[in-house]
Amino acid sequence: MAKQHTYALTTRWTGNKGEGTTNYRSYDRDHVVSAENKPDIPASSDPSFRGNKSRYNPEELLVASLASCHMLWYLHLCAEAGVVVVDYTDQATGTMIETPDGGGHFSEVTLSPVVLVTDEAMIAKANELHHQANKLCFIANSCNFPVYHKPICRVAEK
Repeated sequence: MAKQHTYALTTRWTGNKGEGTTNYRSYDRDHVVSAENKPDIPASSDPSFRGNKSRYNPEELLVASLASCHMLWYLHLCAEAGVVVVDYTDQATGTMIETPDGGGHFSEVTLSPVVLVTDEAMIAKANELHHQANKLCFIANSCNFPVYHKPICRVAEK
């Protein structure tokens, strides 16, 4: 029997300016995502949809979830394979397409991790492990769009 994991959090709307949702412009899209014993995440909608640009939007959080999941699997696989990673930075991007009815969907996400390892002999294996991390990533396996990878691996300066 497969293990099952449950994740619980609270999303609380904080954008009532006193009139509720009287009309499209009468409320802010601000909300807070919280979970027990963790810091709150200030969120809103994308600024294109009247959101607060100083807060994370759901689209950014989806891209962040993919990047984070991939990185965590990748680091795990590197540790198991003897590839010593000393730095990892990903400039991930996602593309969402709006549909005529006002909805939309992601068409793709591209992860662009820059990985620093301790030895040049590790680079080939380090690059190869991105494929395995993608196969194992829980979030990527849950998406109905492609997740591309453009990794760069270099030796860290001593």
